[in-house]
Amino acid sequence: MAEVLLFHHAQGLTEGIRAFADRLRQAGHTVHTPDVYDGNTFPTLDEGLAYARQVGFGELMERGVRAADALPAELVYIGFSLGVLPAQRLAQTRPGARGAVLLESCVPPAEFGGAWPADVPVQVHGMDADPFFAGEGDIDAARALVKEADDGELFVYPGERHLFTDSSLATYDADAAALVAERVLDFVHRR
Repeated sequence: MAEVLLFHHAQGLTEGIRAFADRLRQAGHTVHTPDVYDGNTFPTLDEGLAYARQVGFGELMERGVRAADALPAELVYIGFSLGVLPAQRLAQTRPGARGAVLLESCVPPAEFGGAWPADVPVQVHGMDADPFFAGEGDIDAARALVKEADDGELFVYPGERHLFTDSSLATYDADAAALVAERVLDFVHRR
């Protein structure tokens, strides 16, 4: 089974993120869920983003990167929205990555010093009218990234919700999230 390093989104390590990690654990995988927010969770995305700005996006990414220090190199990295930053960076720059799943966000690979490593499998998931994923260009970055990978997949779901995969939030979309979970479980199982 795979070993996974899973990063939470801007509202923190919510019950929905914990539930997603538990689903992977129930499938037999080892899952690490570092809390780069030091126990803070926020009821709204705006409040979570305000906290991220206060701490600093760079500092939060570095906390995520440091979470990998004591772990083996052979990891699958999963990031939800803001958590994509450390997940994508580690998958691109830390040798040994088994794969990456980028949920509801994606940045151009050049942000982390170059091209996506062709031999690192990647999945990207997001909604086609999400104001962050589709509206801020993440979907374009995702299209370019999956073209660089030998094994890259982009899954786009109908809808305009951000954080639709977190079962503890009002933005949760049960049908789309179920399909995401099925695809992610299959991806991780193959690693």
